[in-house]
Amino acid sequence: MPGGETYRSAGVDLEALDEMKERIGALSRVTHSPQVIGAPGGFAGLYRLEGYRQPVLVSSTDGVGTKLRIASLLGHHESLGIDLVNLNVNDILTRGAKPLFFLDYMSMGDLDRQRTDSLLRGMAWACREAGCSLIGGETAQMPGFYTKDSFGLAGFVVGVVELDAMIDGSRTAEGDVLVGMPSSGLHTNGFSLVRKVFDIDGDPAVLYKRYDELNHTLGEALLTPHRCYSPLVEPVLPMINAMAHITGGGLMENLPRVLPAGLCARLEAEAWEVPPIFGIVQSEGNIDDDEMFRVFNMGLGMVAACAPDDVPAVVAATEGRVVGKVVGQSGEARVTIE
Repeated sequence: MPGGETYRSAGVDLEALDEMKERIGALSRVTHSPQVIGAPGGFAGLYRLEGYRQPVLVSSTDGVGTKLRIASLLGHHESLGIDLVNLNVNDILTRGAKPLFFLDYMSMGDLDRQRTDSLLRGMAWACREAGCSLIGGETAQMPGFYTKDSFGLAGFVVGVVELDAMIDGSRTAEGDVLVGMPSSGLHTNGFSLVRKVFDIDGDPAVLYKRYDELNHTLGEALLTPHRCYSPLVEPVLPMINAMAHITGGGLMENLPRVLPAGLCARLEAEAWEVPPIFGIVQSEGNIDDDEMFRVFNMGLGMVAACAPDDVPAVVAATEGRVVGKVVGQSGEARVTIE
């Protein structure tokens, strides 16, 4: 019927979506390894698994949380693409897995080309650094569901490890040494608390405030990308008995997840340097120490347990430092900080 409703009049631009998919394809192809099968016109990404005796596929999915809000307010999105890849790659790294391929999901109200391109550039860059292929994903336009500056973002990674090389914590023993690897800042956790502390939603201008301790603005510090540990850790994976990615829940909740029953992580508070951003958040919000360690990574993005003889090699490879040891559990606490 002439003059009737169309998908475009409902807010969905199919031509723009097709153009966006072409740009996404061009960006993703630079990350492809020879194992990616580039069959045209398919509905799924294809990857040829080869060279393994007893392969175990290891997967993870996650998003960047309310860090999305900070990026939207500042109009800087590339670091979110980096975050999305790295936080998922770090998760499967704790099992000793090498990342094979990554997929993303983006949903938004309007097709902002600059924002989407920035996100994809970040993902492509991070995939290349981690050695995995960006082989697919989904971009959905959902008018009326999202406001102009809001959008949804999630990532999915699949990796592989030989069955006899998988890290499951079973080799961890009393006397193992804990090696902490520095974080680059908040990574992607605790942003709901940070937004409340600084009233960022009520006064976004605070993101442009400069702090002497940071040498740059608050917003720049908050958007520092989530660090990827895979290239550092891969050479010493056989020496690692357990490994925890310090994400939501901080050191207090993530370390117990990789320790066998009856063992406890004893950390030395003076053994590592806490980046200034954490002190600023704590001071501005009058937050007690227990809450800080329960919410944030506090400067340690990954913690590995290894035998004392392997410590020098693990420290050298990971740019880490000795932050404590594994001890027998004497009370209810699984993590103590002295």
